Amino acid sequence: MRATFLGTGGAVPTTVRAPSAVLVNRDGERLLFDCGEGTQRQMMRYGTGFGISHLFVTHLHGDHILGIPGLIQTLDFNEREEPLAIHGPPGSKRHLQQLVHSGGYQPSFHVSVHETRPGNVAYQGEDYEVRAFETEHRTSSVGYTLVEDDRPGRFNRERAEELGVPVGPEFSKLHNGESVELEDGTIVEPEQVVGEPRPGRKLVYTGDTRPLDSTAEVAEDADLLIHDATFTDEESGRAVKTGHATAREAARVARDAGVRKLALTHISARYAAHPDPLLEQATSVFDGDVFVAEDGQTVEIPFSDAEE
Repeated sequence: MRATFLGTGGAVPTTVRAPSAVLVNRDGERLLFDCGEGTQRQMMRYGTGFGISHLFVTHLHGDHILGIPGLIQTLDFNEREEPLAIHGPPGSKRHLQQLVHSGGYQPSFHVSVHETRPGNVAYQGEDYEVRAFETEHRTSSVGYTLVEDDRPGRFNRERAEELGVPVGPEFSKLHNGESVELEDGTIVEPEQVVGEPRPGRKLVYTGDTRPLDSTAEVAEDADLLIHDATFTDEESGRAVKTGHATAREAARVARDAGVRKLALTHISARYAAHPDPLLEQATSVFDGDVFVAEDGQTVEIPFSDAEE
């Protein structure tokens, strides 16, 4: 799984930061989170491909949605046939439908629009789900958590052979939770040769929000937290007024949640080309892996036990 930052700027785009958009490629399935203006160009520029299956919109401010009409029409021009599902916060369905059909346009492929509330599953994948969670902005808004199912525990081949399990399909059956009967009638149970289930990966994307304790709860032990970090402490009053977070506040959420990696995004034009103050304030609070996301940056998200 990897996340590519297509747009990391705030409400006002700059020459170095486009408006909000993050593409997550999970085992070949592409999920897009927010779609600020120019997202389709960023996809071409950074080679992510257009083949998204779901678009998750955090809220209806222009820097998060104005790329939708252009993207839809570009997909259509490329003779797309697969359906596309768009998910948004409560009250967003009518507005998102209007964007899809902007200017009277009628896509030749099916586009469905769904509203999702905090606490609900926005999309249920084969072995993962995307859940909506509460955020605090100046309008109806949600964040999204991509949570993979637990994986089977590690298979102890040596122990299986000691128990007389022949090498072959029986190994897979045991690893998949099925018991195996040996030639002498002995039953070998999965728990005899398979360790405890291992956690899947978790990615959390807040969109625009004030820092919330509930976000830390949702993001507990996340592999990657992508959090609004629009301002430094010097603009904390403006952060409160506009419904955003400072880098230090984002870092506190990451610290309280115990995340492995924190990405600071939605960077104000004040710091677009010089974000060092944001990083300095975040690292004073969070001693984990933290970085200011840049347009075009791709982050690999390994399993937490990948090095074991």
